[in-house]
Amino acid sequence: MSLINVTNLTFAYDGSYENIFENVSFQLDTNWRLGFTGRNGRGKTTFLNLLLGKYEYRGSISASVAFSYFPYHITDPKMLSLEAVEAMHPEYAYWRLVREMAKLNLEEEILYRPYGTLSNGEQTKLQLAVLFARENAFLLIDEPTNHLDIQGRELVSRYLSSKRGFILVSHDRTFLDGCVDHILSINKSDIQVCKGNFSSWWENKCRQDAFERAENEKLRREISRLEETAREKANWSDAAERRKLRKDPMEVDNVKGWRPLQGAKAKKSMARAKAIEQRQNAAIEEKNKLLKNIERSDELKIYQTPFHMRRLVELKDVTVDYGAGAVCENITFSIQMGDRIALQGSNGSGKSSIIKLLCGENIPHTGEVWLGNGLRISYVSQDTSGLSGSLSDFARSSGIDESLFLAILAKLDVPKTQMERDMSSLSAGQKKKVLLAKSICEPMHLHIWDEPMNYIDVISRMQIETLLCQFQPTILFVEHDKAFCENVATKVIKLQERLP
Repeated sequence: MSLINVTNLTFAYDGSYENIFENVSFQLDTNWRLGFTGRNGRGKTTFLNLLLGKYEYRGSISASVAFSYFPYHITDPKMLSLEAVEAMHPEYAYWRLVREMAKLNLEEEILYRPYGTLSNGEQTKLQLAVLFARENAFLLIDEPTNHLDIQGRELVSRYLSSKRGFILVSHDRTFLDGCVDHILSINKSDIQVCKGNFSSWWENKCRQDAFERAENEKLRREISRLEETAREKANWSDAAERRKLRKDPMEVDNVKGWRPLQGAKAKKSMARAKAIEQRQNAAIEEKNKLLKNIERSDELKIYQTPFHMRRLVELKDVTVDYGAGAVCENITFSIQMGDRIALQGSNGSGKSSIIKLLCGENIPHTGEVWLGNGLRISYVSQDTSGLSGSLSDFARSSGIDESLFLAILAKLDVPKTQMERDMSSLSAGQKKKVLLAKSICEPMHLHIWDEPMNYIDVISRMQIETLLCQFQPTILFVEHDKAFCENVATKVIKLQERLP
């Protein structure tokens, strides 16, 4: 066991006017299974990169362990998976690697296949096996669930629960609950380290927030009283000065010495009032510093355009086949107005193919696909890589109301300073919020979202859950966040895993 000591850490990216971290200090035990959470853009991945020594910073980070990072970028997907392993960990022990692979239900034969032919889930599990095959390393695991189906997440969560010595960035509540024993949380005003899993941390946070809201209300009332008193004193001193200056000079001549005497009194009273005002303003400023920054979770709204029929979509005996065997077979279901359908299945079972088929892409298939006449669909893709340029230009080209679009992003905790940047520089979670905000703005009959919660922080997930449950739009979605599906879906369509 050893400690990672972070002392007075301050960091900002070049050209940025805002610090991501400012005089942050905390300790981490290298024996912990540490869950790392916080809203998008707060600096989770940045902190991992600071541990890796990628950026210069002020303060100090000391550790007696080496760090290893997930995901590792494979430059050539055509290389054998075994060669990819060697690139990730040149000094690996083959027997250790195979042992870890077995725990993740990976067959040894995949090592002799080109890395690019592995599914996203297989790539994730192989990289994790390589990491844990290392000795004396503290692992930095950045959002491993994004390419894992529900079964894969359960498997990896059980696997990680048997390990120690890692930081795990994830926004999947069920996943975190299954495998961490501490939570590192980046908040608005500080960073906290708490013992327990995500649920225990969240319960404690809710209690703390409720207490702080009550305290904040007391402070606001006190601040309001101080501000009113300060205004009264300022108004009195200003009025005294005006009386002094506006006195009729003829009256002054008739009362010897009046003006100097009254002027001196007004000046003295004004100085006293100003001193009181300064003290009160200082008190107000000090009280404001005590106000805690509770996370915003503003209510979102979505107004879907009603369709002229109750039935919007129907599939009958649909089979998708790209030429190498059927991806999915005999798929039959319908979408009725008000349905919130979770389309589930293992990786490779054809979920994205079905979605693309409904969105009008030329997907090779047999069977019947019926869409209501005039049906308008709002689609959110998994892929955010094409986002670039300004948000204003994006809103105009998408034909959506810019002010509403930006307001939704603000409610999803995208700072105004980030909104002014090119979209290509946004974090992965912020990019996903751009696509979700666009979809929420669009007056459509049906929303189709393909893994919408990838990279989205927990609080924003809860906001979107509340939105969907409150306004009950008709939606078909693919999502592997178990808690999200359980809270949102009114119907589940399960696609069967394709047999080899």
